[in-house]
Amino acid sequence: MSDWFTVRSRLRDYRINFVDDFVESLRRETESSFFIVDEGVLDLYGRRLKPVLPVDRIVPVRATEQHKTLDHCQSLLMTLVQANIRRNATVVAIGGGIIQDISAFIASILFRGIDWTFYPTTLLAQADSCVGSKSSLNVGQYKNLVGTFYPPSKIFIDVNFLHTLPVDEIRSGVGEILHFYFVDGSCKARTLMDQYDAVIRTPVLLADHIRACLEIKKKMVEIDEFDHNERNLFNYGHTFGHAIETISDYSVRHGQAVTLGMDIANYVSLEMGYLDRETFLSMREMLVRNMPDFSLDPAQLDRYFKALAKDKKNLDNNLTCILTSGPGCMRKVRLPFDEKLKEAIASYFRAQPVAKL
Repeated sequence: MSDWFTVRSRLRDYRINFVDDFVESLRRETESSFFIVDEGVLDLYGRRLKPVLPVDRIVPVRATEQHKTLDHCQSLLMTLVQANIRRNATVVAIGGGIIQDISAFIASILFRGIDWTFYPTTLLAQADSCVGSKSSLNVGQYKNLVGTFYPPSKIFIDVNFLHTLPVDEIRSGVGEILHFYFVDGSCKARTLMDQYDAVIRTPVLLADHIRACLEIKKKMVEIDEFDHNERNLFNYGHTFGHAIETISDYSVRHGQAVTLGMDIANYVSLEMGYLDRETFLSMREMLVRNMPDFSLDPAQLDRYFKALAKDKKNLDNNLTCILTSGPGCMRKVRLPFDEKLKEAIASYFRAQPVAKL
C-alpha cells in the first residue's frame, strides 16, 4: 500500500503523506516557513521541535474555540507581518482542527493567498478535517459562520501523535470515524466498535481507520468540493451535535457531540418514518459505546432548540439536517421547526436512558 495519496481540487491538488517521524519531515521545510503551533504540542514535543523550528518564526496559539475568531486571526496576522513574512513564505500548521482553521484562513487571505502545510496532531484532524479545504471561524455565539475553501499544499500524518492525546480526544475522533462509516455504509463501523476498548487503550491501532476515512472523504470532496450537494451528507449528526457543543459551552468534545447527534438524528428519522426500529437499535448499539457523559435537564430544552435554530445551514424557519434510512442511506431534509419536531427531540431526551441522558 502506498504511503501517500493525492486529493484532486479545483483550487490545487494536495498530497496526504503518511509518515513515521514528523520531525524528519519538518527538517525539510524551507527557510521561508513560519510555524503556527498549538501551545499544547509545544509543551509535549518541545524537546524534539526545538532543534528543528527557528524560534523567531514560531507563532504559538492556544487552541480553544474562543481563539477561533476574526479578532484573534487579525492579531496573528500582525505577528506574522511584524516577523517579516513575505508572499513566497509557507505557513506550517502543527496542531488539531482549531489550528487548521486558523492557519488555513490566514494563509488564504494573507497577500491574497500563500502556501500552507499541515501536520494534524489530533485524531479528529487526522481522520477528518485535514481533507476538504475548509476553514471555519466563530463569530460571537455562531459556530463556524465564516471561512474559506483553501487546501494546504501538503499534509503529513504521523499517528504517533496519538500516543499523547487524552482519552476524551480519542473518543471524540472515534465518533467522527464512526460517522464516516455510517455515511458510507461501510462494514468497518462494526469492526471499529468491536475493537473499541483496544483502540481507546492503543490509539495507533486506528491507523487503517484513519486512512479509510480519508479515502471516503476524498471520494466525496472530489465530487462536491465546495459543499453544495453530495458533501452535505457529511453533516449527518453534526446539526444536532453542534447544538450539544453550544449548550455545554464546548465541555462535550466535538466527536462525542456528533456521536450523540447521530443518535438524535436516527431517533428523529425513526419518528418521521424514514428508519425502521431494528436498524435504529442496531446503529444505537454501536453509538452508545462512544456516548458522552451528558445530561439535559428539561428546562434546558429551549436553549437546545435555540442553538438548533441558529445553525448556519438553516433556511427560513426550517431546520436543515441529515436524516437516514440506515447506513449508506442518508438524505438531506428541511424540517419545519414546529411543535412536532420539538416534541420528537424532547421525547428523545426523555426516553433514552441508555444514551446516558
